[in-house]
Amino acid sequence: MKVQGVYSFNAPVDVVWKTIQSPEVLSHCIPGCETFVSDEKNSYKVTIKLQVASITGKYTGEVKITDDLYPHTYTMTVDGRGQGGTVKASGVFLFKEHGSVTEVTVEGDAQVSGMVARVGQRILGGASKMLMNQFFSCLSQQVEKK
Repeated sequence: MKVQGVYSFNAPVDVVWKTIQSPEVLSHCIPGCETFVSDEKNSYKVTIKLQVASITGKYTGEVKITDDLYPHTYTMTVDGRGQGGTVKASGVFLFKEHGSVTEVTVEGDAQVSGMVARVGQRILGGASKMLMNQFFSCLSQQVEKK
């Protein structure tokens, strides 16, 4: 499934870049994040509890930030496993500054397998968009605090 979105922040690109890569901010803004522990540089072990339709799943896995070219782009990958199945997602974040506004474009793919995929197949697209919007809304609030 394709995931994409464009999000605007009222801050310079360097503030948005630092905020969006901060482990404290990521742990706070990833929907359902219960644990977020640094594994190595730009790699984190996570536990996430998510609900899609009537299915709730708890996933353990990893979030990695790779291919970073400050202040233009980086890739975030998420790989998780749980009783409800697996979640694998990868997104490229592109940063563009327009005056005092920074625009972040995200394009990527997500794959969900197992019970969550079987039961929630029809609503996964809407659910993934909702989760992305929650994540970026939280990030926007964190950027505004800077």
